[in-house]
Formats: sequence, structure tokens, C-alpha cells
Amino acid sequence: MIDLKFLRENPDVVKQNIKNKFQDSKLPLVDEVIELDDAYRAFKQEGDTLRGDRNKLSKQIGMLMAQGKKEEAEGVKKQVTDAAARLAELERLEEEYSEKIKKIMMTIPNIIDPSVPIGKDDSENVEVQRYGEPVVPDFEIPYHTEIMENLGGLDLDSARKVAGNGFYYLMGDIARLHSSIISYARDFMIDRGFTYCIPPFMIRSEVVTGVMSFAEMEAMMYKIEGEDLFLIGTSEHSMIGKFIDTILPEDSLPQTLTSYSPCFRKEKGAHGIEERGVYRIHQFEKQEMIVVCKPEESPYWFDQLWQNTVDLFRSMDIPVRTLECCSGDLADLKVKSIDVEAWSPRQKKYFEVGSCSNLGDAQARRLKIRVNGKDGKKYFAHTLNNTVVAPPRMLIAFLENNMNEDGSINIPKVLQPYMGGKTVICKK
Repeated sequence: MIDLKFLRENPDVVKQNIKNKFQDSKLPLVDEVIELDDAYRAFKQEGDTLRGDRNKLSKQIGMLMAQGKKEEAEGVKKQVTDAAARLAELERLEEEYSEKIKKIMMTIPNIIDPSVPIGKDDSENVEVQRYGEPVVPDFEIPYHTEIMENLGGLDLDSARKVAGNGFYYLMGDIARLHSSIISYARDFMIDRGFTYCIPPFMIRSEVVTGVMSFAEMEAMMYKIEGEDLFLIGTSEHSMIGKFIDTILPEDSLPQTLTSYSPCFRKEKGAHGIEERGVYRIHQFEKQEMIVVCKPEESPYWFDQLWQNTVDLFRSMDIPVRTLECCSGDLADLKVKSIDVEAWSPRQKKYFEVGSCSNLGDAQARRLKIRVNGKDGKKYFAHTLNNTVVAPPRMLIAFLENNMNEDGSINIPKVLQPYMGGKTVICKK
């Protein structure tokens, strides 16, 4: 959510930003907010005047009563009573208009960074750099479900009977590999100075609306019936929510946290949820990283975060590339975003395995995450997040890039301690 004062003073900048995100239907909202804000401020000014007059009149009543001038005091009391009715009406209007303004402001997209390429959708994202040499072996690589099933590691049919499409049973060495990757990612981030955290897996609605847009919420979140609770779609939500309505000492920044959680997503409107696979699913596990920092430090941390994911995948010898997300592919709260994509030898192309985002002060403004500066002035923090690793999607890249012609899977050195010393997973 952008600053209302900024919108009031720079309506043309906000409108151009909306155009850059190809959301022209939202353009009238800028003028609507300005009109509502003008009315709100007029109501508030009149109300402040009446509140000030009421205080003066109350003192005057006391003086008149002390002087025995009861009739004059009654006249002043009538003025206070008449003003009270108008003041009650003004306070109702203040609240009503404030809520209208807030609702619209939460749908106006954040101002994107000037470096973001202008484009309509993800087809216009821009490749930044490749890491590692993509290899296509001289033998055929099966679909990932076939690889896992041949290793005795996947049961989709039973999961479909138990929970429906978009769920899975991981078994044996594949399940162990899944857990090993999460554990390795945890230790990888701890070694880079991040504090490990296991957060709540459910969050209240005020946190949900603080960390994401209404459109994202509708497409992603599962609501707990009868309670003000949602299952998290990613631990970033509850990790940022940890700081809701807090004032952080400036010298406590940056806050750098890495978290483990299961994730639950409706994937409403997503393509592929019905296909036989584990690429797009309703339930998965994830290691995440978040940073809460001073505004001037967020560009530095943005680069650190996506580099962490690149380094993690390269340590397992998986080729990756980074993509700069274009304006039309940025969610409304994001200032800048880079996707990390892993190489798929079977498809002979890259696919997304992580996304790094700088949200500026948008989340902090919604959640009231403020910093107490050394000069005593308070300001909103900047928040960032990035995927460390999210199996089982990441398993697809791992299995394809480490597969041998006989169907066995090599285990990289960094994962062998987590796999009980195993160097290879063999076909059952």
C-alpha cells in the first residue's frame, strides 16, 4: 500500500505506474481516492473545530454556574447539545470515508522500481544471467512421476483416494531425499547468518491482508471455517506477520530469518492441477528467507537473497538462471522481483523454483511495522522475501539433473550426510 500523502501530491506518477502494470481499469481509483480524502479531511477539520469549541463551552458553563448565571449556562448547554449531534455525524462520516479510502488504497499497486522492465505478463520477463552449463544427456529422461515411481518413491493414486487431485504420498528414499534437501537448505541459510524459525502455520485475516493483495488471497488461501484463521500459503506470511504493530529499534536491523513450514494453496485458476505430477499441488513444504531492514539497505538485501538460492542450487550442481520479472508480472505489493529457474533436461528448458521479492514499505505500512530511528523519528521498515527451496517441485530438477542411464540417482556430496552416507538411489 502506497503512502496516501504521496498519492495526493503525485497523482500522475501513481497513474503512470498503474499503466506500466497494465491495470488501466484502476486509473479512476486515483481520482476517487483524492475526492474521498478531500471530503474526509473537511469532515475531520470541522469535527476538530467542534471538539475545540466544546471544550471551551464546557469551561464557560462551569464559570457561568459558579457565577450563579444558570439561565445563561443553560443556553450554552444547548449549544453543546446541538454541536454534539453534528459531531456524532461527522465522526461517523470520518470513519466511513476512512474505511473507503483504505479499501481502495489496498487495491492500488505499489510503485515499482525504475529498473523493472515494462511488460504485460511473464512472457516478457527478462533473463539476467545463467549459472552452470545446461546438459541434455544422450538417453531419454522420463516424466518426473515415472522416475519417482520407478524408485518406489511416489504414490499418487492412494493420495487421490484420500484427498483428491493435487496431493501425493512420498515414500522411501524419495521421501528421505525430500527431507534431506529441506534440512540442508536450513543449515545452508544458518551458515549464512540467518536465524532459524518455525512459525505458526495459520494466520489471522489482518495478517493475510497485510502481506498480500486481495486477488492473491482469493486465489491462494484456505480459510478455516468458523474461525478467523487461514492456512499459510508460504511461511513468509507468518514470518512478516511476526512484526505486526511493532516499533523496532534501528540498531536491531536487519532482521534476517529463515523458516520451515508446510504450505497450502488452492491454486485457483491454475493450469496443471489435474495433471499427473507434483509440479503444481495443494500441499508442499518449503524453506523460506525473509529480511526486515532499513529502506536504504533493501537493494543490497534483495541481491543477497536471490544469490543465496542460486548458490544453493549450484552447490547441488543444478544449472539455474535468473529472470527479472516485468511490470505486468509483479504482484501489486512488489517493488521488484527476480525468479530463479532450474534447468530441466527432459523439457530442455528452465522452470521456476524460487521467487525473490522486494516489497518496499508496502507490507510494513499495512502491518504497522515501524522503526525508531536514532534521531527519534519513526519510519516504516522495508520487507523482502525469497524461496530457499520448495520441494517437491525442486525434486523434479534434482532428479532430472542427477539421473543415470539405468534410472538411478546420484546424491551430491552436500546431501550425502543427510542421506545416511548414501551416494546413489537405485531402482527398486
